[in-house]
Amino acid sequence: MVAANMERSHQLAGYTAQRHYTVSYRGFPAPLSASMVVEVTYTAPSTKSFRVISHTGAKLLFDEVLSKLLKSEEEAARNPSETALTPDNYQFTLVGKETIAHRKSYVLHAEPKSESKFLYRGKIWVDAEDCAVTQIEAEPAKNPSFWIKDTKVHHVYAKTAQFWLPANNRSETIMRFGGTAVLTIDYGPYEVEAAAPH
Repeated sequence: MVAANMERSHQLAGYTAQRHYTVSYRGFPAPLSASMVVEVTYTAPSTKSFRVISHTGAKLLFDEVLSKLLKSEEEAARNPSETALTPDNYQFTLVGKETIAHRKSYVLHAEPKSESKFLYRGKIWVDAEDCAVTQIEAEPAKNPSFWIKDTKVHHVYAKTAQFWLPANNRSETIMRFGGTAVLTIDYGPYEVEAAAPH
C-alpha cells in the first residue's frame, strides 16, 4: 500500500476540482447552517490553494468552521510526510476482507503513533488490486477543541484515471454541552494532470 501510494503520488502532477461544503448545527441556542463552493488546485508535491467561489448561511459557521477547515488542509498539505498513511505514522492491523462495488478489499485498523491533529484512529479499506485506500471510518487522533466531545468521520475515495481521489466526506460532531454538527464535503469532478514520464 505504501509503495503503491508513493508511486501514484509521483505520477500525479496536480489537479483542479470544485468542492461543495455544507455544515449544519442542531442545538442551543438555535439551529444554524452554512455552505460554500470552493475551487481547489493541487500542485505536486505539497501545495494546495483554495478559492471560495460562493458561500451562504450563518457567518459564524463560515468563519469558525469552513474557513478554518481550508486553512487546516493547506497546512497539512505542506507537510505530507507527517500526515501520510505509513508505518511511520500508524500501526496497522488486518481485521478482515470485504467486497465493495465488486472489488475485493482488505480491512485494516489504523492506530496513530502520535496524537497529531492531522492523524486519525479507525478502520480503512484498501483495494486489493490497486493497493489504494477506498474508504475510511475513523475519529481524530487528537480532539481539536475542548468544546467537542466526539467526532466520527466517514470518507470515501473514487478512481479518476489511475488515481484514487476523495469523493465525499461526512463528519458528525457531538458538542460537549449538547448539540450536533454535521459537515459534508462533495469533491470533484477532477481535472487531473499526470506527471511527464522520465
